[in-house]
Amino acid sequence: MTLLSRRSVLIGAAALTFTQLAPRWVRPVSAGEVDASTDAYDALLSHYVILGDDGLARVRYAAWAKSAADRDQLDAFIVEQARLRPSAMDDPAAFAFWANLYNALTLQVVLEAYPVASIKDIKSTGTGLDLKAWSGPWRTKLVEVEGRSMSLDDIEHDTMRPTFRDPRIHYAVNCASIGCPNLSARAWRASTLEADLDAAARAYVNHPRGASVDKRGSLRVSSLYKWYREDFGSSDLGVIEHLRRYAVEPLSGRLQGVSRIAGNSYDWSLNDA
Repeated sequence: MTLLSRRSVLIGAAALTFTQLAPRWVRPVSAGEVDASTDAYDALLSHYVILGDDGLARVRYAAWAKSAADRDQLDAFIVEQARLRPSAMDDPAAFAFWANLYNALTLQVVLEAYPVASIKDIKSTGTGLDLKAWSGPWRTKLVEVEGRSMSLDDIEHDTMRPTFRDPRIHYAVNCASIGCPNLSARAWRASTLEADLDAAARAYVNHPRGASVDKRGSLRVSSLYKWYREDFGSSDLGVIEHLRRYAVEPLSGRLQGVSRIAGNSYDWSLNDA
């Protein structure tokens, strides 16, 4: 599956591409420029993200929180990214930009609140809404991009999902939880995006927290496939077809003949090393 070549933003009954919406004077941003802008972020990720023998990537939050210099580096990366213009980027560059910004902001939020047992212990603030029933920081406005104040929800649900319409978005953005697809120890890059997204999908689908079939043939999946069911085919069969696309043995063999999902689960524990 490739990213949609036409990135649409719905405005009333009209659909305009990001390129059409961008000011005429904005110079197009090349994929190479976007990739080169992540060097400092790459260094932080490679230092603090650890892939365990169990297939789970964890973050050394305690060590990162103690390093004022590295926290400043993360803050500086976010500031620099927020100065870029995704409206002037092509699809792969824009996708990589938004995914990197989302993940960097999530790391920043967790580090500011650390120690916490779960990201859901961090509450959204400054929304003007009564959010006592809501947990998690996803509605707090955290960054301004091209004049728009944005939360994590704004980036994922109001920007990435309707723009790219690619289910692999859910393997690209990380919610700092054990149940979430892994945070990569390397920033997303436009130049290798397709291969990297497919690799992330395979890694999650074939891990027990993504999908598993027991001896009775019952399929249990991550709650991601329930929460965002419409992104994965809008039915049990649609989700199963998505799983089959990325499954390898032994999961691929076990999925043969499976036609329904028996249950789902998700671990909200912090992905803390």
